[in-house]
Amino acid sequence: MTTALEGLPDDLLDDPGGLRAAVLAMRAELAAERAERQRLEDQNERLCHFIRQLQRMQFGRRSEKLDPDQLNLALEDLEQAVAENDAEAEKADPQVRQGRDRQRRQSRGALPGHLPRIEVVIAPETTACPCCHGAMHVIGEDRSERLDVIPARYQVIVTRRPKYGCRACSGAVVQAPAPARLIEGGLPTERLVAHVLVTKYADHAPLYRQAQMLTRQGITIDRSTLASWVGYAAAELKPLWRLMRDDLLGSTRLFVDETPVPVLDPGRGRTKTGYFWTIARDDRPWGGKDPTAVVYTYAPGRGADHALALLKDFSGILQSDGYRAYKTVAEARRGDNGITLVHCWAHCRRQFFDIAKEAPAPIAREALKRIAALYDIEAEIRGRSAEDRLAVRQVRSKPLIEALKLWFEQRLAELSRKSTLAEAIRYALNHWSALIRFLDDGRIEIDSNTVERSIRPIALNRKNALFAGHDLGAENWAVLATLIETCKLHGVNPEAYLADVLSKLVNGWPNRRLAELTPWAWQAARDAPDRAAA
Repeated sequence: MTTALEGLPDDLLDDPGGLRAAVLAMRAELAAERAERQRLEDQNERLCHFIRQLQRMQFGRRSEKLDPDQLNLALEDLEQAVAENDAEAEKADPQVRQGRDRQRRQSRGALPGHLPRIEVVIAPETTACPCCHGAMHVIGEDRSERLDVIPARYQVIVTRRPKYGCRACSGAVVQAPAPARLIEGGLPTERLVAHVLVTKYADHAPLYRQAQMLTRQGITIDRSTLASWVGYAAAELKPLWRLMRDDLLGSTRLFVDETPVPVLDPGRGRTKTGYFWTIARDDRPWGGKDPTAVVYTYAPGRGADHALALLKDFSGILQSDGYRAYKTVAEARRGDNGITLVHCWAHCRRQFFDIAKEAPAPIAREALKRIAALYDIEAEIRGRSAEDRLAVRQVRSKPLIEALKLWFEQRLAELSRKSTLAEAIRYALNHWSALIRFLDDGRIEIDSNTVERSIRPIALNRKNALFAGHDLGAENWAVLATLIETCKLHGVNPEAYLADVLSKLVNGWPNRRLAELTPWAWQAARDAPDRAAA
């Protein structure tokens, strides 16, 4: 057994002061590792407690029971959170990783024999004896099987690593090292895990339904195992999510919105309301060079404190609906590095649309007609430079805006203060300064539909999944949805992207090059050979 002192430089052993400092540093590092391990253990215990609570609810009184689908969804999110903790613990402690590797190999069972086997042989770089440099021969091999997927067809990847021994030299054995895997000792390839992620978060099929699909293929993998895979993937991808979030917050302009996400509160046996706070960047309408992206961040509430926490490092133009929290952020960030708030004409228009839809409303229809004229101009200038857009708006849109404000004020004086139409007009006038800022900056859009479109997949997944099973499950959802939806914005196949990125990450992709794995950089690297050939 190697002691800590044996790892110290020889010259340090003759320096009592330096030696003492080194020992104290080692003690501090060890204490920090123990504290982190204890934190993960405590968190896992809490999560396991919630899981036991949910399992009891399956057999409790009728009033306490959850719908089976709801129970499955809650359990899979909790199990994902446990797996994420396990992944972090394994990264921090190689002994933990080795122990769980052995457990998985013992308990995972055999893959169905009817699946085709694709053998991959990983040979050493050289088969020359390291002692006498003579030729070596195969004396055995390590063999492992992992479940892989090709769309609509499953197969088994058989990895063989021959062992080479020397007849002349005793004990000389050469074998290629085993490749790193997302789930050490587990069944899935990174491509299969990517398939599960995309099926859940892009195709909106919960894990228990995916388990049912696998059963129809003669493959028995339960929901909890799939949840574990998702948790490990989320843990691996979270640094990439942080990088993308920081990249967007470093932009000069952003769209922002929030949408509710029901989250199970296991302690009470019912759901609470959390929120996905969404930031998006899209400079394509005016030819900007920053890559298009969307990032979701989960928070347990909708208060201004969450908006302030999310946007604390952002300075620039912030485009949103009329929610008060964003005004609070802008007011708190006045100054040289402040936030300029821009409001959305689509939200303003929607109020008049709802009124006109319900009953004959000439004033509402006229408001819609006048706002539509602004949108017609925007459609004409979409894709032109910021300078051109600004020039057109000053000449054509500004007179329409000035006339619209005067018309709003005149109509408001004629209406009952309590009418819905008066409320719609007051909403527009109360937000007027932020609504018309697009007139003075060609980079600003007339509405925040960019971020609204990014929220729709979340709403669809929410509809199919009913709710998230835990706060940590919602956080994983935000991480994975960020990558998948940003892939969609760039026309990238999210399954191919996630399979490749997960494989790179588990095989030691350097942190300093993490930016190369963003969806836009990944796609650019793929397109580079084609551009060079052209």
